[in-house]
Amino acid sequence: MTYDAIVVGSGLSGGWAAKELCEKGLKVLLIERGREVKHREDYTTAMKEAWQLEHRGKMDLQTRKDYWANVRTGYTANEEHRHFFTKDIDHPYKESKPFTWVRGYQTGGRSLMWGRQSYRWSDLDFEANAKEGIGIDWPLRYKDLAPWYSYVEKFAGISGQAEGWDSLPDGEFQPAMEMNCAEREIKQRLRGKYPMTIGRVAHLTRPTEEQKELGRTSCQFRNKCMRGCPYGAYFSTQSATLPAAMRTGNLSIVHKQVVFQVIFDDATGKATGVKALHAETGEETEFFARLIFLNASAINTAWIMMQSTSKTHPNGLGNESGQLGRNIMDHHKSKVVSGILEGLEDKYYFGKRPNGIYIPRFVNLGHDKRDFLRGFGYQGGASRSALGGQDLIGEKLKGKYALLGPWQFSLTGFGEILPNENNYFTLSKETDKLGLPLVDFHAELGENEYKMKECMLQEAMNLMDIAGIKNIRAYDSQKSMPGISIHEMGTARMGHSPKNSVLNKHNQVWNAPNVYVTDGAAMVSSSNVNPSLTYMALAARAADHAVQEMKKGNL
Repeated sequence: MTYDAIVVGSGLSGGWAAKELCEKGLKVLLIERGREVKHREDYTTAMKEAWQLEHRGKMDLQTRKDYWANVRTGYTANEEHRHFFTKDIDHPYKESKPFTWVRGYQTGGRSLMWGRQSYRWSDLDFEANAKEGIGIDWPLRYKDLAPWYSYVEKFAGISGQAEGWDSLPDGEFQPAMEMNCAEREIKQRLRGKYPMTIGRVAHLTRPTEEQKELGRTSCQFRNKCMRGCPYGAYFSTQSATLPAAMRTGNLSIVHKQVVFQVIFDDATGKATGVKALHAETGEETEFFARLIFLNASAINTAWIMMQSTSKTHPNGLGNESGQLGRNIMDHHKSKVVSGILEGLEDKYYFGKRPNGIYIPRFVNLGHDKRDFLRGFGYQGGASRSALGGQDLIGEKLKGKYALLGPWQFSLTGFGEILPNENNYFTLSKETDKLGLPLVDFHAELGENEYKMKECMLQEAMNLMDIAGIKNIRAYDSQKSMPGISIHEMGTARMGHSPKNSVLNKHNQVWNAPNVYVTDGAAMVSSSNVNPSLTYMALAARAADHAVQEMKKGNL
């Protein structure tokens, strides 16, 4: 059967592509390489407490071996949600230079487990490469994406507080989650010195009628989001884009099909379909369509394109520039800085808010000049936990746990990684169980990132001091390597010319106009804010362009 469109990958951006194309009347095949995960019924740990899990939610020794890359993050291999993360021992990769590659192979991909922080980029981000002579210029600006940001925000449901900051544009927000009393106090103490707001997150706080019709409801403040949300309160493929696509009657889905190649017809200059191997049997199948959207995530999308060779594309699909697989970016993290806020001992908070505070970029803006390019932001928050005591046991320990400890405030910095063609991956001669080449990473942080990391730590310490935080300490929670923030991007960048980029300004592959790439692979720079909202906007924008081009007969 030939479809109007094939979407490869059912994660955050793939779900958007499928929804948009289906709603515009196309018959769409969504191809997922992993297992099927059904909304609600397959969220097997969503309603469990720690004592109902065999290891109380922690990692056992075997897990540390099986999930060796996930272990580096400190949280993705935890018992309550590791079944949504790919077992690294079953899906190996090579590291000529260390890279933490965290994946989720199932319906919804990592949209089930993402951090849900949702921020718009500004022209500060889209213009930086051109102004500084780094990498290549973005082929679009904020004005091109602003209406698409609004479009996806309204459907997804983003809660947040409008602030009027040029460097962090406001969006279409549902009511913001409240800061607790300690955070409000700290914000007041920082006023005029450091900006601070509540996190902007893809959690419903006042659902629209459309969101209710899809079976979604308000966030319940359980903070068990990575287990899957039975309430559909946070945005995921399962809760939002998939049911929207399904209600059109235009969507078909196949699972356990590992797409490894785009089929290209040199005579017509267009792709005709994709080749895939069954994830368990290895049986090869070809799927055909007039339009192809690659949304397998930044690394896997480029991996597919590298294997998609033809007379027109001898070095890989769209790779005339030699940039395919290059310019790997992520966000680098600072040490975690934390301390105690004295006072407010008579106050607490209700629920477990799945969100924190956000301090946007404030360096290298205006008259603030540093010895590095770009900037960083902080995520964190204030909380109180049981007093406890490491040296106590029995009745004395129970007594202490009935009491609350002091307010603690912590921050983690997220910094921009510059695009660099020397950060790349190759196809290894070693293969996986299906006989497909392994990814071999050659990427590392550069001088600019290390200078920024020092500043991130110093500014966090200074901020804490101004806020009156006591007993300030800093400690490493993750190793310094690309991939640790799970924001990998940049392997098939957009641009103005096939001489230095892989995609045009509409996310079309150069010299393969019916192939679009709208996941993290398309990114030209990384900003310092979470990229997922930008992926969504790019996917919706590209789908609209593709359908218009099909109507004109160009595809």
